[in-house]
Amino acid sequence: MARIAHLSDIHFGANDPKIVDAATAWLEERRPDLVVISGDFTQRARVEQFRQAAGWLGRLHAAGLKTLVVPGNHDVPLYDVVRRFGAPLDRYKRYISHDLCPFYEDREVAILGLNTARSLTIKDGRINHAQMDLLRDRFAKVPADKTRILVTHHPLFSMPIGKGNEWSEAVGQHADAVRAACEAGVHVALAGHFHRTYAEAAQKMVEHSGGALVIQAGTATSTRLRNAEPQSFNWLHVRRNNEMELQVIVWDGAAFRRASHVEYRHDGDGWASRDMVDAPMVGEVTARRA
Repeated sequence: MARIAHLSDIHFGANDPKIVDAATAWLEERRPDLVVISGDFTQRARVEQFRQAAGWLGRLHAAGLKTLVVPGNHDVPLYDVVRRFGAPLDRYKRYISHDLCPFYEDREVAILGLNTARSLTIKDGRINHAQMDLLRDRFAKVPADKTRILVTHHPLFSMPIGKGNEWSEAVGQHADAVRAACEAGVHVALAGHFHRTYAEAAQKMVEHSGGALVIQAGTATSTRLRNAEPQSFNWLHVRRNNEMELQVIVWDGAAFRRASHVEYRHDGDGWASRDMVDAPMVGEVTARRA
């Protein structure tokens, strides 16, 4: 079984240091096999914000935790036009990672990260055809029994982000990107960006979208909340490529607590979910499931 912590939208420069410390302590105690961070390390891609983000990553690495990271649109300078179009991810590469398409593989999972942040789109994301080819090629070499996981900042699919009928924009070149994910045999797609938790089978969102389970992370530590959803991150236990558990770990004002625990199984036709019955936890809060 692979245990993966999925965090997103850290937003140094608009974050709560107390929540950062609590998230770090939680990770150090549970010791996941991999910490996945799906972008937006900073609020405005400023040097001091990147230094804070790099210091935090250094704490995780010093604790012996492995990480796989991708940038988000907030990691591209917004107001520095020269840097935005001339060297949009220069600071990210300097302080966070040179690798914009990181890959991780062990005996149970293969995980590919793709950069969706672009200079021209401001807040929206895009996957180009070279990245789609990389997606197909990387996973073509992965044994069939391993779980293939794709990590992006922007989700491939349009999804509900408001209390009413507000839906997000899909990633740029959506149809081609989804086709590439299908051809690559992606089992799980992890993303962030909208500061909302969400989990759904791709085939229930878009026709001809393959067999992926789409999992969104909320913001782990930012003070910029959407619809008053608290800070949170995901805790995945991947047992097989057709069976996994997802716990949403939520900040309750004093500590991170498990808010929901759902098992997902793929029966050949699609993903089915089942709420897990857990022993009560002190201070446990209830999270909304999409």
